[in-house]
Amino acid sequence: MYTFRELQKASRLDIDGKEIKVAVLGNCATQFFSSAVQGYAKRSGLNALVYDADYDQIDAQLLDQHSEVYAFGPDSIVIWLATDRLYEEFLDADLAARERFAESCMERLERYWHLITANCNAKIIQLNFSEINDKVLGNYSCKVTSTFTYQIRKLNGLLGEAMAGQSAVYPADLLSVQIELGQNRFYDAPLYYNAKMTVSINALPYIAKAVADVLLALDGRIKKCVVCDLDNTLWGGVIGDDGLGGIHIGELGQGHAFTNLQRWLKQLKECGIILAVCSKNNEETAREPFEKHEEMILGLEDISLFVANWDDKASNIKMIQKSLNIGMDSMIFLDDNPFERNLVRELIPGITVPELPQDPALYLEYLQSQNYFETASFAGAGADRTKQYQAELERRKLEKTFESIDGYLRSLEMKGTAKPFEPVRFARIAQLTQRSNQFNLRTIRYTESDIERIADDGNYLTLYYTLRDRFGDHGLVSVVIMKKISETRLFVDTWLMSCRVLKRGMEEFIVNAFVDTAAKNGFEWISAEYIPTPKNKMVETIYETMGFTCTTDHHYELKVSAYVKKNNYITMED
Repeated sequence: MYTFRELQKASRLDIDGKEIKVAVLGNCATQFFSSAVQGYAKRSGLNALVYDADYDQIDAQLLDQHSEVYAFGPDSIVIWLATDRLYEEFLDADLAARERFAESCMERLERYWHLITANCNAKIIQLNFSEINDKVLGNYSCKVTSTFTYQIRKLNGLLGEAMAGQSAVYPADLLSVQIELGQNRFYDAPLYYNAKMTVSINALPYIAKAVADVLLALDGRIKKCVVCDLDNTLWGGVIGDDGLGGIHIGELGQGHAFTNLQRWLKQLKECGIILAVCSKNNEETAREPFEKHEEMILGLEDISLFVANWDDKASNIKMIQKSLNIGMDSMIFLDDNPFERNLVRELIPGITVPELPQDPALYLEYLQSQNYFETASFAGAGADRTKQYQAELERRKLEKTFESIDGYLRSLEMKGTAKPFEPVRFARIAQLTQRSNQFNLRTIRYTESDIERIADDGNYLTLYYTLRDRFGDHGLVSVVIMKKISETRLFVDTWLMSCRVLKRGMEEFIVNAFVDTAAKNGFEWISAEYIPTPKNKMVETIYETMGFTCTTDHHYELKVSAYVKKNNYITMED
């Protein structure tokens, strides 16, 4: 972890990339915190500019539509209601107010959220609450509703429930930082009483990381895949030497640590993270525990790509990355062997390779502390992703049996849909805008509340696309948002597509549908733009390929009546 001084120095760095504006509002002193957030973000490659509002000015800033915070034009606003200040409010309140203190604090927060969403488009990053055990009744305080211990724990519960219904609000888990560091490292009483800082200087980098992790996720910088070694990583021992009965897995002894690691990995898979295997081993031997060991948590059905051979792991990981068609910076490689870790780091820039502890009992705790899998959305459909990638392998096997691409595509019996945004799809649409980097023409990120607002706005035409074939359902694979800029002209605000369906005619299917939608709604022209990023060069010429005319650098237009429908092998279905 960086020191505060290192982050303070990093906050002054000049880095490339789109500027992300962040405003910090707190009822405590937040100047050092704001500096730490800016420094940690820049250390992580995010060009953040942080505005620190005056001390304890949350209400004044949010109620005034012309305040400094709104004038700053933030992309995100961080709200920090410090527990120490709330404790003082609690002690000054009468008994009746103490009984409903958590509810009144929650009402205050929800009022803040409403003001922000009403007056700007900023995302809200909400810190939850550290704990103070005032010991007024000792352990008995946990069951007395008029104690602060009871109320602050209730407040964290109410906060979680409220955030679940607010798609524009993102949690930063301050309480977990307190738990990780312990109260003695987290809190500095003299610093609070002298400077109104409610955490220690040494705790600031950890809290800044929590906020920066959210900012990175909002910017689409997320992990999508875990590639796992097997021997002494997913189980103890060496399957080729020790045999099925000699490896350590299960509830007894050293095996318990590996079992819990597998439980965690399975949970990641159920949340949409891709699991792959990369092992130096005979494939038949490597598969044996998954197929025959009754105490294995992970099964072959949980693994999207299983690679076991005697080639170097860097080459195998590159093959896995190519098969999944995701960026290397979206991948994490877990291996107990320092040599293999260093080899992969040296040969594959961008991939994350955790320095696992020597003791397997510490693997899980270490990985959880790194918070590799921060996300800005959860659509709840991640469990199907493994099946989608497994089906993709079957498609590739079939492709090799055809002499022409046309014959292969025709054999897939593909069926697609193109529909206006609908509520049941809002979460998945938002997730795609946040996760898609390569086939993304403008790389604009939207929250679920943004998508809901756009869907209800008559100035937009929206389409989401699905695709399925005889091997399975790809699900929702593309999003198009067109904004009305005149009575006769639309602008393509967003066009993105999952790379899983590249080169199957889906690009042509998408353009056919959105041009047809423009025509049916009486528009004569469609304007479009390509905004280059380090990751989306693959779509640099897509508009010209689809028949658009380049007007100026990276700007295009199409006369709707002149559009020639593009051939493809996808049948439109209702």
